[in-house]
Amino acid sequence: MTGAELRTPAGNRSRYEPPRAWIDRDQSKSWLRRALPIVMARRLTLFSALGLSFASLMLQVQIPSLLNGAANRSLVPPYHTPLAHYVRIVFALAVAAGITSYLARLLLMRTAYGIESDLRNMIYTHLTRMGFDFYDRVQSGQLISRANSDIRSVQMYLTFGPNNIVQCSIAVVAFIYMLTINVPLAFVAICTLPLIFLMGVRMRRTIFPVSWLIQARLAEIATIVDENIGGVRVVKSFVAEPRELRTLAGAADRLRWAYIRDADTRARFTPIVQSLPQVGMALILLLGGYLVIHGQLGVGAILAFSAYIVMLQAPFQMLGMLVMLGQRAAASAGRIYEVLDEEPSVVDGPLAVDLRDPRGEVRFDDVSFAYSQEGPLVLNGLDLHLRPGETVAMVGRTASGKSTVARLLSRFYDVTDGAVRIDGHDVRELTVESLRHNVGVVLDEPFLFSVSIRDNIAYGRPDAPLEEVRAAAQAAGAERFIEQLPRGYDTVVGERGYTLSGGQRQRIAIARALLVNPPILILDDATSAVDVQVEQEIHEALRTLMRGRTTLIVAHRLSTIGLADRVVLLEDGRIVADGTHAELMERSPLYVEVLAQAEAQERERTGHDGDEDAGGAAGGQAGPPAAGARVP
Repeated sequence: MTGAELRTPAGNRSRYEPPRAWIDRDQSKSWLRRALPIVMARRLTLFSALGLSFASLMLQVQIPSLLNGAANRSLVPPYHTPLAHYVRIVFALAVAAGITSYLARLLLMRTAYGIESDLRNMIYTHLTRMGFDFYDRVQSGQLISRANSDIRSVQMYLTFGPNNIVQCSIAVVAFIYMLTINVPLAFVAICTLPLIFLMGVRMRRTIFPVSWLIQARLAEIATIVDENIGGVRVVKSFVAEPRELRTLAGAADRLRWAYIRDADTRARFTPIVQSLPQVGMALILLLGGYLVIHGQLGVGAILAFSAYIVMLQAPFQMLGMLVMLGQRAAASAGRIYEVLDEEPSVVDGPLAVDLRDPRGEVRFDDVSFAYSQEGPLVLNGLDLHLRPGETVAMVGRTASGKSTVARLLSRFYDVTDGAVRIDGHDVRELTVESLRHNVGVVLDEPFLFSVSIRDNIAYGRPDAPLEEVRAAAQAAGAERFIEQLPRGYDTVVGERGYTLSGGQRQRIAIARALLVNPPILILDDATSAVDVQVEQEIHEALRTLMRGRTTLIVAHRLSTIGLADRVVLLEDGRIVADGTHAELMERSPLYVEVLAQAEAQERERTGHDGDEDAGGAAGGQAGPPAAGARVP
């Protein structure tokens, strides 16, 4: 089955179930207490599973007592009770125990995967709320690791931990049964349990730091792999495969060391924890055999005690694994909580209102902004006014803050000082969802998803009919190359859209923004990767579409500047010139200098007469174009 057949068509929405509960916000509590709300949200299935597990073990704990009675009453003269009587009872108990054990396991796994689903939805929901500043400083591989292996570690402990406690409680029941048979022998049978407990505590203290190290180094490897796959073109361009392999090998060696340390710790402690119950078995045979030989105990008692010891072994054999899971879960929970405890920097205020039917008046009032508290100001006292329906081109040197202005208008970041206003409303007083619904953005680095071209264009409106998708593509100058693809709008693009050229990706990104039809539009150097002929076609469509729409264009090319009603020049974080292109050419030497630098950089980028689109792939899964073919 191909990726196209597996995709979710535009307009089809998968069912999403939000997490039933959230972790406790109190960071002073232990990780288990903080996770308790998640567990209690599924308490019905969990407690049902634990109850059935307890019932199954209670049925099983009756069997050794029956064996004691069968040996003493049916196998030793005088034969008081037929052996078949005990056989039927044991068989019935075994069947009942098997059924209840099956149901307990089924409900326990449902609980486990429900908790895992809640944790995944919780962390992804939280990640969608985080601001751009969070992603600026956090590696994606770290987040992927915490959303996968760390969640699995926590889930396993939260579900199998209580089940192991239930199994250990059966040890108490078994001990009571043993007391009814012979008190001294019962105490001999459990004399090794305190040693098992002490070994478990020592094992816990040793494993915890190693478990944390393992999870951290797993995340390190995930980061390296993620960056190498995402940047595979850069790696291959610089023939850096050997160096990247050495980097990965180094990380793998560090992970291997941590795993070996973990295995060494478990190899020293686990056999002791698992073997101590066998010492109890030997003592039972020694003392019990003595009592039987001297006629103070029946043979059936030895058989019963042996069966009870076997039953006691299971929970204690799992004790070592449970300690290991607990320490790994504690380390994983700490890493998950680091993400969930991070507060979003951009949130709706308590009195936030929706932005409805905006006229499109935009103001930057004395705006200052820095990307970090310690960093320099990118914008410093910027004042800018965009009237409703006006198109303004913003020009400036490289790294002058032009893209930052676009990001602040969409509230990807909050201003350090001053205010950004739409129709007189400070954007911080508007709901983020309504703000971004009314402000369309086409970034200078267009990102496409690994779905069909239709789904990429309809990303902002998944229910948009194909006719509107086609109209948006035509307006963006993308329809011709899309129709040349083997499957047209159903062609699935590669990861990040790299099977398309840069110009093709930009045109699809423009179509994606136009389909939403926002009253305010930001074009962040959106036609930088298309050739002059295609750019002219896009501009003809944009001139029509921008009528009545407030548009901010981050521009370098003269042709793009020609779309604007007026031009502003950004320098040192503030507007230093404002007017039409002709006016600025006449009175602003700095404007002329900036345009000259931009033109020189453009010639250098395109190789004077280069055409990036001509070198692009035909798109999708169709592979490169045939020899001599040219994609418009």
